[in-house]
Amino acid sequence: MKFLFKHIRLFILLLLIVWMSACKKFLDESPDKKLAIPTTLNDCRAMLGYTPFMGTDASYAEVSADNYYNTQADHNALIYEGMRRAYTWQPDQIFDVPDNDWARLYRKVYVSNVVLATLQKIPVEASNEREWKTLKGESLFIRAKCFAQLVDLWSLVYDEANASTLPGIPLRLTDDFNETSVRSTMQQTYDQLLADYHASLLFLPPLPLHIVQPSKAAGYALLSRAYLAMRNYPEALKYADSSLQLKNTLLNYNTVAINQTFSFRQFNVEQLYYTTASSGHLINSRARVDSTLYNMYAADDCRKQLFFRQHADGSFLFKGSYTGGSSQFAGIATDEVYLTRAECYARQGNTAAALADLNELLRNRIKTATFIPVTAATAEDALQKIITERRKELLMRFVRWMDIKRFNKDGAGIVMKRKINNQEYILPPNDLRYALPVPDDIIRISGMQQNPR
Repeated sequence: MKFLFKHIRLFILLLLIVWMSACKKFLDESPDKKLAIPTTLNDCRAMLGYTPFMGTDASYAEVSADNYYNTQADHNALIYEGMRRAYTWQPDQIFDVPDNDWARLYRKVYVSNVVLATLQKIPVEASNEREWKTLKGESLFIRAKCFAQLVDLWSLVYDEANASTLPGIPLRLTDDFNETSVRSTMQQTYDQLLADYHASLLFLPPLPLHIVQPSKAAGYALLSRAYLAMRNYPEALKYADSSLQLKNTLLNYNTVAINQTFSFRQFNVEQLYYTTASSGHLINSRARVDSTLYNMYAADDCRKQLFFRQHADGSFLFKGSYTGGSSQFAGIATDEVYLTRAECYARQGNTAAALADLNELLRNRIKTATFIPVTAATAEDALQKIITERRKELLMRFVRWMDIKRFNKDGAGIVMKRKINNQEYILPPNDLRYALPVPDDIIRISGMQQNPR
């Protein structure tokens, strides 16, 4: 990965210039900017707080999923061939630019490791203990979230029976960017990201000063999502509940104005942790929603008007991002956590608790005058209704790829299809292409194992 970390060197030096006003003393003490390294808690805060990098996540979990389609003209307008290849699930050469999802996530891992290494050199005192602990918790949280995204994109679905032999991802745990990257197993990957999340909870505050910063509420929520990806539903339930004990606020969609270019404000009461992601595929003037998916929303469902606007050609475009703009919300919010807890309750056979969570969400989504609580004859019936609502609620939220993988592992039989130039492309359940190809330059530089095809 020397190619990647050569660029990270430049990235760090660029940040030192950008941070001049916040870290002037730090820069003044090192006249040779090439030798500048972070040494103080303020330096660490500046690094973690640089949102153009640290607040941007991977986009291909949504790019690869079935929540949208591109027209032929929009497909041809994608600026890189790799983007077009990704849209049709080609087995290789989909990351043909250096600033791709792999680089973006490992860049954040590297910054987290730099902060963790710096903290080891700073004594903890009464005057700095709170900030020192918060920075450590945030670094571990960010590293865990990156590892979770990486394994979602570059590994197959977690399988306990084979996890010790299936390939995971490189686990970079130090700030030595000359260290050669080696792929861990899937089990080692999940063990590490879970350990990072658990460790972060020892240091994070219950709620953040601002939702661009991690907190216990967000840590529990993302820990729950990680266990969901592993199909470990008892643990996913446990940590979803822990998150909702700290924050369970939902936004009542009946109070949101309908006729707006973008329906939601950048920061709203549901959000637990705020990051964004974007891709040429997902531009809100380009990513069309299939009519079958659109028609899943009833006429009295507020989401039907708040999530979509009709294009001149009659198709539907998504306008419901929690970023309040054209990029997509890649963080986590309480609506997702309610759905996770509801799903896990249903899988446990606790129909009443599952429906209570589902209806708590839906009474904030359906028009007040027509809302009727959902009922279910059995836990399985409740589960299917919750899964349907999960699809509708978490549109363009970067969890559908994970959901398809885990549902198909349980036999859901979800087949994805694209059609371009009158040619149909199919991704069948449990296909090897559910683990994206590692960028070619990384394979050449590191010699690590490519995903089988």
